[in-house]
Amino acid sequence: MKTMGLKGKIVFITGASAGIGAATALAFAPEGVRLLLAARRAQKLEEVAASALKQGAAAVHSVGLDVRDRSAVQRVLGELPPEWADIDVLVNNAGLSRGMEKLYTGSIEDWEEMIDTNVKGLLYVARAVVPGMVARGRGHIITLGSMAGELVYPNGAVYCASKAAARTINDGLREDLLGTPVRVTSIDPGLVETEFSVVRFHGDKERAANVYKGMVPLTGEDIADAILWAATRPAHVNIARISLTSVNQANTLLIHRGA
Repeated sequence: MKTMGLKGKIVFITGASAGIGAATALAFAPEGVRLLLAARRAQKLEEVAASALKQGAAAVHSVGLDVRDRSAVQRVLGELPPEWADIDVLVNNAGLSRGMEKLYTGSIEDWEEMIDTNVKGLLYVARAVVPGMVARGRGHIITLGSMAGELVYPNGAVYCASKAAARTINDGLREDLLGTPVRVTSIDPGLVETEFSVVRFHGDKERAANVYKGMVPLTGEDIADAILWAATRPAHVNIARISLTSVNQANTLLIHRGA
């Protein structure tokens, strides 16, 4: 099977300063890609950029961006240097969870941050990038979804709903792009040990660690490997969805904690 070469292609990753986004940047780097990295934390983003260059990226261009800000998304992507404007692969990764409470006692501010990032931010970035892919007749949109979008778990209704929305948006985009060569993929992992739970619990590291207690979770590198695999399939192959978990997890409700 002839896989798709990525050398010299522009790969745009949102939320690239840590976790799955950073791991994805470092997974793509040895392919000789040109990495366009975006995140809110400039210093961490620069550290990822430096590591990516050491690992073989042809070039790296970093931009500070909060995907919740529609005007910023339009401005930053609209003002890219010409040599960075023709994005080949979009990894729409920026996302987060905040809080874990019953719906009727949850924080509205947490809800808004999740919806603004996981749903509206996803849409803003896709709307800014995909038209260029269609015009050029090439491209691949890879959305970071979650198993939480398939099966809701207690005290996680709004986060799960945001990921269900991401799944639906991704499927709808694939339908809308039918007849073009542009590919659309969703990567839907189970528990992944990154900063995710620390962010969810507003910096409570002890509570975050308990999420993974007694099990072996996935890592950011595991997810990055799946993203890279999907991106390197032959041009006529579209991987619609990859759902992956640790062997200790069956779904969002069933987790074996015997380790």
